[in-house]
Amino acid sequence: MDRFTLMQCYVRAVEAGSFSAVARELGTSQPTVSKNIAQLEMHLGVRLLQRSTRKMSLTSEGEVYYAECRRILDSVSEAETNARGQKAASGLLRVCCPPALARHRVMPLIAPFLAQHPGICIDLQFSNRDADLIEDGIDLAFRLGSLKDSSYHARLVAQYALCCAAAPGYLDQHGRPQTPADLVNHNCVVLSASRAGTIWTFGAEMVRPQGNLRVDSHEGLRSAALSGLGIVVAPTWLFADELHDGRLECLLEAWPIAAVPVNLVYPAKRFLPTRTRAFIDHIADAFARDPCLNGEAVTEMGLEPCVKALRTAAL
Repeated sequence: MDRFTLMQCYVRAVEAGSFSAVARELGTSQPTVSKNIAQLEMHLGVRLLQRSTRKMSLTSEGEVYYAECRRILDSVSEAETNARGQKAASGLLRVCCPPALARHRVMPLIAPFLAQHPGICIDLQFSNRDADLIEDGIDLAFRLGSLKDSSYHARLVAQYALCCAAAPGYLDQHGRPQTPADLVNHNCVVLSASRAGTIWTFGAEMVRPQGNLRVDSHEGLRSAALSGLGIVVAPTWLFADELHDGRLECLLEAWPIAAVPVNLVYPAKRFLPTRTRAFIDHIADAFARDPCLNGEAVTEMGLEPCVKALRTAAL
């Protein structure tokens, strides 16, 4: 088997973390993939992967070789695209995005992007998990909040405001909190999946919300608030229309909540294909024009504290 094919097999084995997964992708068998990797190691005279019955890990030589192979393969793909005279980007782009952001802000941008780049195929994965981009074979991922992994390159594409809100029906029945401290007397709906979900921070004021309902997604917060089940803290883009038309009411406007950054991240050692750069530019441009992600919408709704939080975060 030619060396180029062996390199392709090795790269996908590293990214998928499983010979079986690579075999399914390539339409071959797991023993064949294992044999290809062994043949490559024999040719190089070094061990690339440490394999056991439960896991597979890269040796130091394997890590360096993977980075170089990935760069070479991406360069070849780019060269073939240019040789064919294809001005538009092409190929498969694997993107991971938190479900609520995907549904409310990313999905509407997919159709115009694909219309502009018909040669690209997008595998959009809805997930709140911080995926390991290399292990899971992800090209690009949306990250909300502070970045934790410095091994990725990142591009800041938005800053969005958080808003404390509830349905007018709930507030008419239980009263409107005048200060963050008043929240202890209210039913608060929090994110059970968030490590910080049990602490709400309003400037210098910190509150531990209490209530009889927890949800594991932003969509759950939105539904709970609209159903009048209690008070929530969530992104303004999640229920901008409802805040604007009065189905939900913003609370505690004198106490701004820190804005949340949105980054697009990708492996630092990987050559960035044209299709990935095109998608990043498309998202950054669209988000910059999205009033819910640049502060204009909260200004229109009179949520000046949210605007202050956005400006502070941008400094």
